[in-house]
Amino acid sequence: MTADDSHRRLDDDYPAYTMGRAADMPGTTPSFLRALGDARLITPLRSEGGHRRYCRYQLRIAARARELVDQGTPIEAACRIIVLDDQLEETQRVTAEYRRR
Repeated sequence: MTADDSHRRLDDDYPAYTMGRAADMPGTTPSFLRALGDARLITPLRSEGGHRRYCRYQLRIAARARELVDQGTPIEAACRIIVLDDQLEETQRVTAEYRRR
Protein backbone atom coordinates (compact mmCIF):
# COMPACT_ATOMS: atom_id res chain seq x y z
CA MET A 1 0.00 0.00 0.00
CA THR A 2 1.37 3.41 -0.93
CA ALA A 3 1.25 6.52 1.25
CA ASP A 4 -1.43 7.87 -1.12
CA ASP A 5 -3.57 4.74 -0.55
CA SER A 6 -3.22 5.14 3.23
CA HIS A 7 -4.27 8.78 3.00
CA ARG A 8 -7.33 7.90 0.89
CA ARG A 9 -8.44 5.23 3.39
CA LEU A 10 -8.75 7.99 5.99
CA ASP A 11 -11.12 9.91 3.68
CA ASP A 12 -14.69 9.29 4.90
CA ASP A 13 -15.97 9.11 1.32
CA TYR A 14 -13.29 6.93 -0.24
CA PRO A 15 -14.74 3.46 -1.08
CA ALA A 16 -11.86 1.51 0.41
CA TYR A 17 -13.66 -1.50 1.86
CA THR A 18 -14.85 -4.66 0.16
CA MET A 19 -18.11 -6.29 1.21
CA GLY A 20 -16.38 -8.79 3.52
CA ARG A 21 -14.19 -6.20 5.22
CA ALA A 22 -17.06 -3.72 5.43
CA ALA A 23 -19.30 -6.29 7.13
CA ASP A 24 -16.61 -7.09 9.71
CA MET A 25 -15.98 -3.48 10.70
CA PRO A 26 -19.40 -2.56 12.17
CA GLY A 27 -19.94 -6.14 13.33
CA THR A 28 -22.60 -6.99 10.81
CA THR A 29 -23.01 -9.34 7.85
CA PRO A 30 -22.89 -8.95 4.07
CA SER A 31 -26.63 -9.68 3.92
CA PHE A 32 -27.31 -6.84 6.38
CA LEU A 33 -25.27 -4.45 4.22
CA ARG A 34 -27.19 -5.62 1.14
CA ALA A 35 -30.47 -5.01 3.01
CA LEU A 36 -29.36 -1.46 3.81
CA GLY A 37 -28.60 -1.01 0.13
CA ASP A 38 -32.01 -2.41 -0.83
CA ALA A 39 -33.60 0.05 1.61
CA ARG A 40 -31.52 2.80 -0.07
CA LEU A 41 -29.95 3.86 3.22
CA ILE A 42 -26.47 3.35 1.80
CA THR A 43 -25.45 2.94 -1.82
CA PRO A 44 -22.06 1.31 -2.21
CA LEU A 45 -19.92 2.19 -5.16
CA ARG A 46 -19.09 -0.60 -7.58
CA SER A 47 -15.60 -1.63 -8.61
CA GLU A 48 -14.81 -2.16 -12.28
CA GLY A 49 -15.61 -5.83 -11.68
CA GLY A 50 -19.00 -4.95 -10.20
CA HIS A 51 -18.10 -5.63 -6.57
CA ARG A 52 -19.55 -3.44 -3.82
CA ARG A 53 -17.13 -1.00 -2.16
CA TYR A 54 -17.96 0.90 1.01
CA CYS A 55 -16.57 4.06 2.57
CA ARG A 56 -16.10 4.86 6.26
CA TYR A 57 -19.14 7.15 6.32
CA GLN A 58 -21.36 4.31 5.05
CA LEU A 59 -19.94 1.97 7.67
CA ARG A 60 -20.83 4.43 10.44
CA ILE A 61 -24.40 4.51 9.10
CA ALA A 62 -24.44 0.70 8.97
CA ALA A 63 -23.29 0.56 12.59
CA ARG A 64 -26.10 2.94 13.62
CA ALA A 65 -28.62 0.77 11.78
CA ARG A 66 -27.22 -2.39 13.38
CA GLU A 67 -27.64 -0.86 16.86
CA LEU A 68 -31.26 0.03 16.19
CA VAL A 69 -32.06 -3.38 14.72
CA ASP A 70 -30.36 -5.09 17.66
CA GLN A 71 -32.67 -3.11 19.95
CA GLY A 72 -35.69 -4.56 18.13
CA THR A 73 -36.38 -1.86 15.56
CA PRO A 74 -37.44 -3.23 12.15
CA ILE A 75 -34.82 -2.49 9.50
CA GLU A 76 -37.16 -0.24 7.47
CA ALA A 77 -37.92 1.84 10.58
CA ALA A 78 -34.22 1.96 11.52
CA CYS A 79 -33.39 3.33 8.07
CA ARG A 80 -36.10 5.97 8.37
CA ILE A 81 -34.92 6.98 11.85
CA ILE A 82 -31.37 7.42 10.58
CA VAL A 83 -32.50 9.53 7.62
CA LEU A 84 -34.61 11.73 9.89
CA ASP A 85 -31.77 12.07 12.43
CA ASP A 86 -29.43 13.18 9.65
CA GLN A 87 -31.97 15.68 8.33
CA LEU A 88 -32.47 17.09 11.84
CA GLU A 89 -28.72 17.39 12.37
CA GLU A 90 -28.30 19.22 9.05
CA THR A 91 -31.20 21.56 9.84
CA GLN A 92 -29.69 22.36 13.23
CA ARG A 93 -26.31 23.03 11.62
CA VAL A 94 -27.82 25.40 9.02
CA THR A 95 -29.91 27.16 11.68
CA ALA A 96 -26.87 27.68 13.91
CA GLU A 97 -24.90 29.06 10.97
CA TYR A 98 -27.76 31.38 10.05
CA ARG A 99 -27.94 32.68 13.62
CA ARG A 100 -24.19 33.38 13.66
CA ARG A 101 -24.60 35.67 10.68
